Amino acid sequence: MKFLKIGCLFFCVAAVYASCRKPYEPPVDTINTNFLVVEGLINTGADSTIIKLSRTVPISDQGGIKPELRAQLVVESENNVAYPLNELKAGVYGAAPLNLDPNQKYRLKITTANGSSYASDFVESKVSPLIDSISWQAKDDGVQIYSNTHDDSKKSVYYRWEYEETWEFTAQYTSLFIAEPGGLNVRNQDTQNIYRCWGNNNAGTIILGSSAKLDKDVIYLNPISFIRSDSEKVMSKYSILVKQYALTKDAFDFWETLKKNTESLGSIFDAQPSQLTGNIKNVNDPDEPVLGYISAGTVQKKRIFISVAELPRWKTKYPYSCTADTVLFDNYKPNGRPIDVYWSQILGYVPLEPAYNNEGVQVGYLGATKECADCTIRGINKRPEYWQ
Repeated sequence: MKFLKIGCLFFCVAAVYASCRKPYEPPVDTINTNFLVVEGLINTGADSTIIKLSRTVPISDQGGIKPELRAQLVVESENNVAYPLNELKAGVYGAAPLNLDPNQKYRLKITTANGSSYASDFVESKVSPLIDSISWQAKDDGVQIYSNTHDDSKKSVYYRWEYEETWEFTAQYTSLFIAEPGGLNVRNQDTQNIYRCWGNNNAGTIILGSSAKLDKDVIYLNPISFIRSDSEKVMSKYSILVKQYALTKDAFDFWETLKKNTESLGSIFDAQPSQLTGNIKNVNDPDEPVLGYISAGTVQKKRIFISVAELPRWKTKYPYSCTADTVLFDNYKPNGRPIDVYWSQILGYVPLEPAYNNEGVQVGYLGATKECADCTIRGINKRPEYWQ
C-alpha cells in the first residue's frame, strides 16, 4: 500500500519584483521526517500475517522507500500469548498462519534495532463475510468492476477492499531473431518469447464501503476499479483478485480520514487535511508520530477473468509510438563490437525479421525499439500459474 509512504512537503516561495522577476529559493532547515510507518494485518484466519515497516522520507528524497531493518515483532493476545514474526526480507516481517482464536483481542509489539519500543492497541478480530461476487459492466468508455457481499449477522458493517490485477498483452511487433555475440539467430519462441507478456498492478486507491445506514448489512455494486476502453488491460484477457476486509468503526474512520487526506484535495470545496491518528504508539514517547493502523481479522478473496470476446469492439492504444526501421547490410558494421551490443546499445533496436527489396533480395533486417518489440520491459513472459 503506497498510501502510507508519506514524505515531508516543503513549500517554495517566489519573490516577484517590479523590474525583474527572479525565483527565490529560501533555505529550508532540516527537520525530522524519520517517522515509523506500519502496514499490515494480524491475520486470525488461514492466511499468513505480514507486516511492513518503513520510515518516512522527505518528498525531495529520490531513494524511494526506506525499510526498517532488523526489528523484532511480536503479535500478542490479550491473555499474554506471544507469536513472534520473522524478517522475511528488508522491512517485511511475517509468519505462517498463526491459527489465532477469533474471540480474542490482539496487538502488535515492535522493538526497532535502535531499541525503541512501539505497541498498537488491542484490537477486536473482525471475521470478513464471503465475497458474494465480483461483477462488471461494460460502459461506453470502459469496464466498471464491482464487489458484492452481505452479512446476515450484521457484524461486519464496515469494509475495505484491495485488489491485484493481471492482464495479458503483446508487444507491437514480433521479434523472430535474437542478437547474440555470434550473430543474429532465430529466436526460440518457447524459451525466448518477448512478444506475449502479463502485466500486473495493485490497487492505487483506498476502497471503502459501509452498510451502517442500511437496514441490512448488504454491500451491492460497490465500485472497485475502472478500466478505460483503450487500455492494454482489455487487449486480450484481464483478471482481478479482490481482497475483502471487515473493519472496526475506529479502523474505518482511520482509513476514511486517510482517503480524504490523500485523494480529495482537488479544490477548496474538497475535504481539507486533518490530523491522522492511528492506533500505534511509542511506548516511551506517546507524542512521537507513528503512521499506520493495525487491525486483526480474516481476509476473503475472489478472482474473476474478463476476456476481450466478452467486451465491445474497442480499440486499445499502444503506449508507445512505434516504427520498424530497416538496418541495411551495408550499414551493418559492428566495428569489432559483438552483434548483440551493436543492436541493443548502438542501434537501440531489437531485430524483427528479414528486410527485402522490390526484387525479393534480402537487404538487411527490420528492427524496432525495445518499447515496441520487447514486452518484458513492462511485464513478465512467464504465464501465471492461475491463468486460464
